[in-house]
Order: sequence, then structure tokens, then C-alpha cells
Amino acid sequence: MTVHAKTEHTKGSGTTWVGRSIRRLEDPALVSGRGRFTADLPAAHWVRFVRSHVAAGTIDSIDAPDGIGMVTASDLKGLKPIKPMLSKFNYVPIGQPILADSVVRFTGECIAAVYAPSKDQAEDFADEVNVAITETMPLTDARVALADDAPRVHAGTQHNVIVEGHIATPKFEDAWVSADRIVRVEARSRRQNATPMEARAGHAVYDPLTERVTLTCTTQMPHLTRTAVCDILGIPESELRVIAPDVGGGFGQKMSLAPEYVLLVWLARHLRSSVAWTEDRRENLIASFHSRDQYVELEGAFDGNGKLLALRGDIVANIGAYSCFPTTCGVEPLMALAELPGPYDVRAYDCRSRGVMTNTCPMAPYRGVSRPVITFVLERLMDKAAGAFGIEPTELRRRNLIDTFPYTSATGLVFDDGTYRETMEMAIKAIGLGAFRKRQEAARLQGRYLGIGFATFSERTGYGSPAFAARGMEITPGFETVILTVDPSGFVEARIGSSPHGQGLRTSLAQIIADEIGVDPQFIKVVHGDTDRSPYGWGTFASRSLVLSGGASLMAAQKIRAKLLKMASHLLEASPEDIKLEAGAAHVIGTDRSVTIASMARAAYHQTHIFKGEIEPGLSENATYDPSGTFSNACHVAVVDVDIETGNVTLEKFLVAEDAGLIINPMIADGQVHGGVAQGIGNALLEEIIYDETGNIMTSTLADFLPPTAREIPEIELHHIETLTGNTITKAKGLGEGGAIGAPAAVISAINDALKPFDVSIDEMPATPQRIRAALRNSGKLP
Repeated sequence: MTVHAKTEHTKGSGTTWVGRSIRRLEDPALVSGRGRFTADLPAAHWVRFVRSHVAAGTIDSIDAPDGIGMVTASDLKGLKPIKPMLSKFNYVPIGQPILADSVVRFTGECIAAVYAPSKDQAEDFADEVNVAITETMPLTDARVALADDAPRVHAGTQHNVIVEGHIATPKFEDAWVSADRIVRVEARSRRQNATPMEARAGHAVYDPLTERVTLTCTTQMPHLTRTAVCDILGIPESELRVIAPDVGGGFGQKMSLAPEYVLLVWLARHLRSSVAWTEDRRENLIASFHSRDQYVELEGAFDGNGKLLALRGDIVANIGAYSCFPTTCGVEPLMALAELPGPYDVRAYDCRSRGVMTNTCPMAPYRGVSRPVITFVLERLMDKAAGAFGIEPTELRRRNLIDTFPYTSATGLVFDDGTYRETMEMAIKAIGLGAFRKRQEAARLQGRYLGIGFATFSERTGYGSPAFAARGMEITPGFETVILTVDPSGFVEARIGSSPHGQGLRTSLAQIIADEIGVDPQFIKVVHGDTDRSPYGWGTFASRSLVLSGGASLMAAQKIRAKLLKMASHLLEASPEDIKLEAGAAHVIGTDRSVTIASMARAAYHQTHIFKGEIEPGLSENATYDPSGTFSNACHVAVVDVDIETGNVTLEKFLVAEDAGLIINPMIADGQVHGGVAQGIGNALLEEIIYDETGNIMTSTLADFLPPTAREIPEIELHHIETLTGNTITKAKGLGEGGAIGAPAAVISAINDALKPFDVSIDEMPATPQRIRAALRNSGKLP
């Protein structure tokens, strides 16, 4: 069920398509099996990677039988390593070789690549390669790696801390010592894998005529992939074309540059042929970017009324063996540092955040990045504080949520208009909190333990280059460009730099453009994911695509609209102010005079003389958009039933009250929230990458690493408030990550609420049955 409550409404504004739940334009090909994925492409040579079976060691030898085509690091001399850069936060630049050179640093690291005419033969060849490694002591835990006497993951470094940030507001100690009560949380977020439905894949083909290579791959950032690969190989970008076809889910894992793609392009040029690689699920689980392995210590100082006066934190993030490109490994610890205060009004803040190298798979952004972790920890703090003050958890939140806008946070972030308290009040009313408390009490008398958990949070979305520049990134993402063309047949093509991978962006952009120039979205084609066809852009990540590509699309469409009105004024002999564009034509208001957009488009190309030099030939415009950013917000509520005998958690209900500004397509927005909540539930209850003491991954199949299924996902009830922000040209905010941000905190809060009679505190995720049972046993209060 979805309910919309708009703080402002677009009714009567003349919009036709924005705000409507039209079917996704990209779906017919996908649901009928006509989608085009990287793994569908044929190749002359198939590649398998020989990967390290140990977490740390020196390579003594690599041997393969005669006749096997094989590439090792010795063949790649002269290639640059993958080496993302930051200019701030004590960042230590570490290069990652394309293939391990002398040293291996995590289980699954690429040591060699073999190639053969078929997938099966390549697999067999890889099994015949013998790699001798002298093992050394691995580090898998970030806290152990912090010790002064810990082995160094990279020889020659002073320590294993690769990035460190610290924020302390003035007079913090004064605020701290004035508090009546200090509340503390020590929390742990276990390592995850994004587990997209389609694992990584790459296909590189050399064209002997042009001497160019076309790399088709599962990437969220086609243009930056091209730039990075060409820099590493030392070739002009004109010699490489990168295509992202249909991509079966990315979630951030396909955002960072994979060394496998560099090897594929090099090998295609070396063989002057076509090569392909498709990752299997085991490879994905052990060697494709992981995420969210963090320790967080958080303390809150409250006055006697439960008002949060000061917040003190210490964050340790395990970033793995290498830094990811282009965001660097700073993305998780630094986002946590900047956004930890969340939606709460707190003026005194002191926090240190460190990214620590270990002998584990490198980390990269995953839907929500650090915010699922910091939201979980902050909401645990609020629940514990509510318990200390003896009040309802929602009441403590009510006393601390931001309610005046614009609001500048203790870390300098500027929050635009939002509904932090309103979404929580909407959620409280919709869930029926008072009635639930009565049902909960009655259930406890019968030996059933129900719980309810609330999570309020803000989601920074749609930010451009100023936000990334503040991080000190050598590569500063941000702007997006759209090239909009009406061709001589009257059909519309929008070429975008963003690269959607399942979120319905094509449809949403078509709706924005359709309203502006008066055509049906079916006549608008959105072209993306091809560096030969699309303008240079940054791809899809950080809840940015609709805000940035949508803004650029609107700006380009406004230019097209102005030109169409001017053309129509010539053809219809009327003032542009008296003409409206709708249903594929320009109409003189109050008359029956009209001209179709298709005929005007034809005239723009074939009869330019009729406009007497007052209108440029053709019908194409472009626009670039680079906003400061905006904040969505939401309140998530989970209702659970905890079986104290087994530790099993059943989710009875999940409710979301969301404010993401103007909703372009409600069905697509709801789908985004549903998908994010499902991932958040997996984060809260199930998903965990586990290393043993030797650095070997124990969760290398989907029998061990457990994503949620339909059985674990309850009914999700959605409520929307639409606060039309002035920070974006479309009035929309991003919401792609929100479902995953709030759900883990809501679920674990509900578990803790259910277990209150036992005085236990689950401050770790996932909250598995084993961890719940252990906490209950240690409580000594089991019946």
C-alpha cells in the first residue's frame, strides 16, 4: 500500500506525465528475453583468472604446461597500477597491480590469466596452473591491524592506516562536561557483498581496421572506466570504446575499476582478437569488492530532558588490501565521519575515523555506503538513551530531530527543507504504536516476544562536484550532461552520461522531457552507457542519477521547448506566449490552429529558409547540471517476532514514511524503496562474509552467504510526503539508497525492543540466530 501526502502539489501546473506511474519503457525487452548482457557476446578467446588461494605471501613460482596461453605480471611490465588519489585526510597512496607481482595480499587476488577457445577449456587450463606461494601472517581484522607490532600489509608503510579524518567542533568539551547523562554504544557491522543478480563480466574485441578496442562490461561508470584503462595502458582514449549494455544490478560493486577489465583490453590488443570473461558466483563472493566492515564506538551526552548536547565517535573501517578507484578507500570512513550526526540537532561533535588495510578483499561503495552502519549505531544510541530516561524511543527522537531549515550540521553540511519529525509522526500514526504496545504486553504474558523498531535518517543525494571536491579527490565527479535531439522524423533522443542499471531512469527522464516539449514518452529514446554515443558523464551512484540527469534533461528540454515555440510562432503566425505544446503538436490557445512537432522538426532540418535566418538549423540542444545537493529523509518501522528458543526473527510488518521531494514516477520510486528495504533486511539478519584465521573465506557460495528471499520479506507499507526542494531544478530528491539505509537499524531496534525483558543488547549486524541465542544465554534470564 502506498499513500502520498504532498506539502506542495503540481496539480494544475500543466504537467501530463510527471507524477504518473507509467510502465517502465525499458521493461518489454527485458521481460521478453531480448535484453543484451555482456555474457551474451561471443568471443574467440575465453579468459579465466588464476587467483591466490592464500591471504598473504610471496609468489615463488607460476608454472603451466606447454601450450597453455597464459599472462602473468612479468608480461605487463610498464603498465601503471590502479592508484586512486586523495589530497587530504593523511591518505597513503597504494598502487594495485593488474596481476599480483611477487606478493599476494588477499584470497582471490588475480595472479595470472589463461585463455582458450572455450569457457570449459579455459577453466581446465586454469586448474592446470601451479602457483607456489610462501605464506606469511595475514591480517583480517582492522583492530588487530591497528596494533603497532602488526605486520604491514604493504611493505614500507609506517602503519596500516591508509586514511584518517578527525572533526572536533569548538568548545566540545564544555558541552560534554555540562551533560547530565552519557550513553555509550559499541557496535560492529560485519562485512558484506553486494551480490548483484548478474556478476561481473567483460568482453573486449580488437578491430584491425581502426585498431580500436571495444570493451563491453558490467560497469556503472563507462566514461571513467575508459579514462582509467587508457591511463594504465598508456593509450589515447580514442582507441577505446566502453559500452555498458543491460546491467543486472550494480549497487556500487560495479562502480569501481576492476583489474580484470584492464587485463582484457590489454589481451585483446595483444592477440588482436576478441576475449571475454564471465565471473562465477564464487569469484564474486571472494574477489569482487566487499563493503561495510566497521567498528563504531559512539557516545552521546544528554541534558536532563533528553536533549542531545554532544556526540563523540570513533570509527574503524576495514578497507581491505587496496584502495578502490576512483572514490578511494576513503569513501566509507569519510562519509561516516561527515554524516554520523544524521537527522539530529547536535551542535558539539568530536569524531575520528580511520580506514585500515588488511589482507582481505578490497572494499568499495555498496548501496548506502556507510550510512546503513552509522544509522544503525546512532539509532541504537537513541534507543539506549530512551531506556535510560525511561521514555518511549520515539519521544526521545521527537526531542532531537531537526525541524528548522535550512540547517547547517556540526560537520558543515547544509540540509535543505525536509520533514524529519513529520515522517516519524506519520509512521507512528500509520503503525498504530499505542495499540502495538498493548498487543506486545499481552503477547509477553503468553511467552511471545514482539518488538517494534524505528529508524529516522537523512539521505544526502544528488550532489555535484563541490561535495566531491571537499573530499580532496584527484578525480572529482559531479556534473552530468544531456544532449537532446529531435530528429527529422519527430522522434526524440536523449543522450545521457549517467548509466542506469535497472532503476528505471530511462522512463523517469522520458517523463520529464515529455512534459516539457509536449510529446508522449514512447517517442523518446534515452541513449546511455556507450562512450561513443553518450556525453562524458560520471555514471550511476550515490542516489544522483535522477537529480543530475533529470536536471540536465529538463534544462535541455527547456531549450528545445523555446526553439519549438519560436518555430511555431513563425508557422502559425502567433506569439510564442499564445502557443502551448501538447500531444505532439503546437497549438494556438483558443483556436483550432496547430502544427505537429514532427513537421516542425522536418522543417528545422529540410526547410530552414522559411525561418529567415532567425532560427539555427537542426533541433538539438545540450545542458550540463552540477547542483550542490539535497537531502531526502525517511522513517522506517519494523515489527518483529523473536523466537527465544531458536533466535529466529520473523518480520511481521515493515513500514516506510519517505520524503524524496517531487516523485516523478511513483511506481518506480516505490520499487526503489522495496528493493532497498529487502537489501537492508539482508544486512540486518543474514548477510556476512566470514574469514577464518588464515584469511580464507568461508562464505564462498550462496549456501553460506545468505541473501534474503521472498520468504524473509514482509509486506512493505509505503507513505510519501513530497517536499518540493529548491535545491534541484526538478524539485526532486534522490531516494535510491534510502531503503537500504534505514532498514537495518529499524529491524535491529525491533529485535532489541522484543528482548527488553532479558536486558540484552544486540549491537552487531547481522543479528543472526546464533548471536541472539548467545546474548540470551549470557543474560541468565531465560525461562
